[in-house]
Amino acid sequence: MKPLTFSILRLLSDGEFHSGVAIAQNLDVSRAGVSNALRGLDQIGLTVHKVHGRGYRLLEPVQWLEKGIILKHLGEEASNFDLEVLDTVESTSSLLLQKAATELSSPSTGTHAVATELQTSGRGRRGRQWHSGLGDGLAFSLLWRFQQGASFLSGLSLAVGVAIIRALKSAGIEGVTLKWPNDVMFNFCKLAGILIELQGDMFGPTVAVIGVGMNLKLAGNVQARIDQGATDVFSATGKMPDRNKLLAALLIELILVLREFEHRGFAPFKKEWTDHHICENKPVTLRLPDGSSQEGMVHGVTDDGSLLLRTSVETRGYSSGEVTLCRMI
Repeated sequence: MKPLTFSILRLLSDGEFHSGVAIAQNLDVSRAGVSNALRGLDQIGLTVHKVHGRGYRLLEPVQWLEKGIILKHLGEEASNFDLEVLDTVESTSSLLLQKAATELSSPSTGTHAVATELQTSGRGRRGRQWHSGLGDGLAFSLLWRFQQGASFLSGLSLAVGVAIIRALKSAGIEGVTLKWPNDVMFNFCKLAGILIELQGDMFGPTVAVIGVGMNLKLAGNVQARIDQGATDVFSATGKMPDRNKLLAALLIELILVLREFEHRGFAPFKKEWTDHHICENKPVTLRLPDGSSQEGMVHGVTDDGSLLLRTSVETRGYSSGEVTLCRMI
């Protein structure tokens, strides 16, 4: 999306009609430029009403992310973040991965976090694409530098899930569950996803880029592109949350969890994670990368985050890199 489109959408955020002439004069562009900039917005979940003689109006104005407001909600933790808020980017995680080599040799003074209004090539687990529209969710990534190697970081995605649960509860959003290893669910549908990518040496240090995508209020045409059951906070609560306040709550819980994780690993979070696991003590089918599958009963997770599956023969642990969990109907 062009910068001009964002400028126009911000003018329309009051929900009132604005004439093409007024918009063009305000932004020092032509009326044709205004018209061209507002084409194709339905693809990102926005509907602009155009009425002859009145102008343009957003059907549902965007609740914009504002860096200053987010920092205010971060309170005492604000100074611990190096926060960027962008209009659009292909992937917040890709952007931070580009910074990871520099971060290894010369860490920044704060935890680097990037949030965006529109992510055009968001990534999910196993190569899936994360679909979202403009202002209908939260898409952000956080870069954390661990002194340990990658093997120590087993279970990190599960610990991040605990942080998300805590943040949602603090915002009054109840009934949210977790699905091993990195999905946040509501009513058996995906509410948020976690993707962690690592760079560094075998024995450390390691840079972890933690990407989070959360659905807040999905437009119908955006949801239609998602190839699995998906839901959003609006469906769970009946209202759209304050995006700035919720993002700040997520960042606070994440930094608290990461501080503890870097000293103690996943073990301190194991019980809390298990208490929220949607498939705990339920029959499941685990599908392995080689195409085979294993049925059994979920029996918790290990201290490194591996899923424990109990069969008639044995109880065996499966790491996040080996299997996908599917709830049996």
